[in-house]
Amino acid sequence: MTPIAKILVIDDDTAITELMSMLLKTFGFDVLTTNIASEGIKLAHEAEPNVILLDLMMPDLDGWQVCKAIRQKSNVPILVLSAINDPRMVASVLDVGADDFLVKPVPSGVLVANIKKLIRRNTGALDMTKLKKTTPFAQSNQPLPS
Repeated sequence: MTPIAKILVIDDDTAITELMSMLLKTFGFDVLTTNIASEGIKLAHEAEPNVILLDLMMPDLDGWQVCKAIRQKSNVPILVLSAINDPRMVASVLDVGADDFLVKPVPSGVLVANIKKLIRRNTGALDMTKLKKTTPFAQSNQPLPS
C-alpha cells in the first residue's frame, strides 16, 4: 500500500517520536522522525514531507527558530504540538509561520484529523481510500502524552 502522505515529526523526546511514528503508521502515513531540531530543518528541505509536527521546547533550537528556518525555503504545513497552553505563545508561533497549534496531550483522533485537514488544504485532495480507519490503537482516541 502506498502511503497517503509523508509526516516529519520533530521532537526532542524519543518516546514521543516513537509513539507518533507508531500511531501515524497505523493510519497509513509514511513517518520520518528526529530528536534534533537542526536535523529536522535539514529533513524538512530534503525529504519534502506533506506535514511537519513540531515541538516548541527543544534544547538545541526552539520551535520558533525551526519554524522560521523552514519557512525560508518551504510552505509545508507545520502543526505545532506543545504542552504549554499560553495564548501569547500560540499567537507568536502562528505569526512566525506555523499553520496550526495543538496542546499536548492531544487525542490521537484529533491529531490525525488535523493532519488530514492540513494535507487537504495544502494539496486540495487526500486519497481517503488509502487511509486506514480501524485499528484498536487508532480508535482508542487516547491522548498522546505531553
